Amino acid sequence: MDNYNIETLCVQAGWQPTTGEPRVLPIYQSTTFKYDTSDAMGRLFDLEDSGYFYTRLQNPTNDYVADKICKLEGGVAAMLTSSGQAANYYAVFNITEAGDHVIMSSKIYGGTFNLLTFTMKKMGIECTVVDPDIEEDELNGLFKANTKCVLAESISNPSGVVLDFEKFVRAAHAHGVPLIVDNTFPTPINCRPFEWGVDIVTHSTTKYMDGHAMCVGGCIVDSGNFDWNKYPDKYPGLTTPDESYHGLIYTERFGKAAYITKATTHLMRDLGSIPSPQNSFLLNVGLETLHLRVPKHCANALAVAGYLKSHEKVAWVSYAGLEDDPYHELAMKYMPNGTCGVLCFGIKGGREASIAFMDKLKLACIVTHVADARTCVLHPASHTHRQMTDEQLIEAGVQPDLIRFSVGIENVNDIIADLEQALA
Repeated sequence: MDNYNIETLCVQAGWQPTTGEPRVLPIYQSTTFKYDTSDAMGRLFDLEDSGYFYTRLQNPTNDYVADKICKLEGGVAAMLTSSGQAANYYAVFNITEAGDHVIMSSKIYGGTFNLLTFTMKKMGIECTVVDPDIEEDELNGLFKANTKCVLAESISNPSGVVLDFEKFVRAAHAHGVPLIVDNTFPTPINCRPFEWGVDIVTHSTTKYMDGHAMCVGGCIVDSGNFDWNKYPDKYPGLTTPDESYHGLIYTERFGKAAYITKATTHLMRDLGSIPSPQNSFLLNVGLETLHLRVPKHCANALAVAGYLKSHEKVAWVSYAGLEDDPYHELAMKYMPNGTCGVLCFGIKGGREASIAFMDKLKLACIVTHVADARTCVLHPASHTHRQMTDEQLIEAGVQPDLIRFSVGIENVNDIIADLEQALA
């Protein structure tokens, strides 16, 4: 299966039925799983055997879908979570604790920004926020002895900034920490962060992977390439005995799967952000057409960006697919087949003009969502980033007049016609 092209993996990876089994991934809609002996169940709790005993930790439907995403990204192990927020939280918290330090790109989804700078700060985890365009020397100067990871987005939501993977990989690895990248917007169809040295990838599967705005979910994928044993004092949770599992050492017992195994046995066990099997089933249906939808999103978005760029009432457009965009060169390097279907622009007249324009749209709907089959629109300063000050908005790359326009897979002429009548 690993040798197939990514289009085939979208359809075929994950569930592999044997003779007489369902051709379509089954929904294991059960909280519990039966065993014949107490010893058999006990061995599962001791991590001596693999299997299922309670869906809060693992479920077969969830794991087959996680395996598909793992293969799409080229990783060694993956786990699904109940949301993209949970995925980013688990990805960081799996290797941090009170007194630790994290470096995060400022151009990142508002919810993730708040998670690390406010909520996790209450847990005693310090976060330094950096501009993704920071010079490498300056970035290197921000690492501390207690820095445990770097977090960024491949394409930032909503500002559309393309991350320079190699710069951040060099800095992170020079200081013995992994780089975690949220790859939600380009998806593995357009961007494979592991091929550029990234260590861990997260997704809000709610977006393009689901593709139909039907179910919230998230995923963490580990490349298996970061050597936790090289830094035993920095990552004791992975490299020293875990007394809650009879002294088990994750890196010794599970090798390259240590990081995901610990996330499952500790965080999912204790915090329980598991997706429902039904949602995972729906996610798998979306994944089967991911390779067909993403190119259409990108083609439509490029046409829409070109239209807006030439319109007299549009103040500015940000889309890395445009040749004159400041991130076009990075996009061509890391995502030569396209970026995503999300673009940003502002209307002349500022915040109020942008809001008035959005209220006139008919085909594009105002929703708290992005990156699905239907064209939708949002004003982050009024909605998703509403709790942030103007200074925080600017730091996160969100201008007060910024409109996030998620281009769907409808006929692009109809999308442009909707824009035209609203602008008029």
